[in-house]
Amino acid sequence: MLLHLQALLPAAILEHTHLAFAKLGTSAGFTGALRFFLQKHMDSAPEGRDLGGQGISPEQCDDLHRRQPAEEPLGMVRYADQDIPLLYSADVCVAGGGPSGTAAAINAARKGARTVLIERGVALGGLAVLGCVYPFMDTQAPDSDTPYVAEVKDRLRKHGLEPFDGVTRQTWHNPETLALIYDDMCEEAGVDILYQTVLVDVIKSDRKINAVIVQTIAGLAAIKAQTFIDATGDAYLARSAGVPFERGYEKTGNNQPLSFRFEMGGIDVERLYQHVVFDLQEDWCKSRPPYFEIAEAMHRKQRYKLEEIMAQGVESGEITQEEAEYMQAYTIIGKNGVMSMNCPEIPVRFSATDPVSYSKAVTYGRRMMHHIASYLIRHLPGFEHAFISREAAMLGARESWRIRGKYYLVEDDYYHQSRFHDAVCRTAWFIDAHGEKVSEKLPQGGFYEIPYRSLVAEEVENLIVAGRCISASFILQASMRIQPTCMSIGEAAGIAAAWGLKHRTEASEVHWEEIPAEDRSYNSEGNGKQYD
Repeated sequence: MLLHLQALLPAAILEHTHLAFAKLGTSAGFTGALRFFLQKHMDSAPEGRDLGGQGISPEQCDDLHRRQPAEEPLGMVRYADQDIPLLYSADVCVAGGGPSGTAAAINAARKGARTVLIERGVALGGLAVLGCVYPFMDTQAPDSDTPYVAEVKDRLRKHGLEPFDGVTRQTWHNPETLALIYDDMCEEAGVDILYQTVLVDVIKSDRKINAVIVQTIAGLAAIKAQTFIDATGDAYLARSAGVPFERGYEKTGNNQPLSFRFEMGGIDVERLYQHVVFDLQEDWCKSRPPYFEIAEAMHRKQRYKLEEIMAQGVESGEITQEEAEYMQAYTIIGKNGVMSMNCPEIPVRFSATDPVSYSKAVTYGRRMMHHIASYLIRHLPGFEHAFISREAAMLGARESWRIRGKYYLVEDDYYHQSRFHDAVCRTAWFIDAHGEKVSEKLPQGGFYEIPYRSLVAEEVENLIVAGRCISASFILQASMRIQPTCMSIGEAAGIAAAWGLKHRTEASEVHWEEIPAEDRSYNSEGNGKQYD
């Protein structure tokens, strides 16, 4: 590969960059990498002078990749007294392919950065796909959709799935279709995905991460990058690199409760709708099939008609109080007769941050799941012929670890509707801390913003954190944790990573507000409020 480049590029540029082009598996991936490399150096070239006078075209970039061998060894990395293979040497490495990580990887690659995305499962989308967390809740903030979020919704429509029910502002999707959309978007952008790959450790010097160690289907391997993005949801990369962190509620130490979501098929949705809306006179769900939701939550102020049915199950001994405490279900568009069950909510004594407790929660939650399903089949009209058709491939963690970054979001930021010069998105989702606190909603049209400084920390200069584990208190995190907000945070992280590399600025030193407005995914307007 280098021989081809040496014929086209000046030796000084080759020597300066070392051209550690990775084993990029797609034409789009290599072409994006080469375009990014060329752009960085053309920016600094004298006016009117191309690289070495050769005038390399995009077509030549494509041709160079076609001549690249399918397997090109990149060398070995020393780790734990052994030599392990170097899989990639990239510009940006994203750990975690959930809503935030997928957004980060796609947007970094679209801005020209060679990007590798590490995902421990076999589908992108995280909880939305693997965790049966459905649908996307609405931010409740006006004009909160950043370009990436709007694009995902448009792509759902192109697949024949309308995400808007005409009443609420939730985003109804289809998990399998969403996984396909994310694969397509990554391929188009040139992102290289490593599925079935788990982050293990970091190799670090001073305040920089040099490489991450991953467990692949073939064993341990290393990935080098200039900038890393932690979208693990658990801040695992950041914690491994020495970034300060918190976990659980500051007052009790408890995490928000886990959920073990599942899907049930064979449901007569029309019969269920008639029973809930007309027989029980339940009026809080304003949409109707194919967009329909049922719920009950005994610990909330709002009273639901289905509470009586669940309470009867406790009295009869068919289900426990823990199993009856919280039940919610949504129809899934494109999957007739199937509902996504937002339950069981596993008791808070099980921890999202203790590996033994977490593992016990899986077993306990699965039993709860089957008890709830069996009870609904016996007693809820429309469920007579229903069955468990799918269980989540991961527990739903609302909160686990959170970093302490340059800016620490707190509850007052919610109530004061804080604005920031370096804001990357806005949200108004209420403080929804299960088991601890549920706040009142902000006034109509109100919102607060999330600053870029909450995505970075002083301790590691080439790291950006995206998703639910950014720098925020337990209570504030209960508001910003919903998926559209995490997607917008990831989108900004990817843009900032690529921009920083292009301008030779470490990720922690990027000033989001200094990126040209047309290149940002979100621009704060202040809306008459004082910047914080």
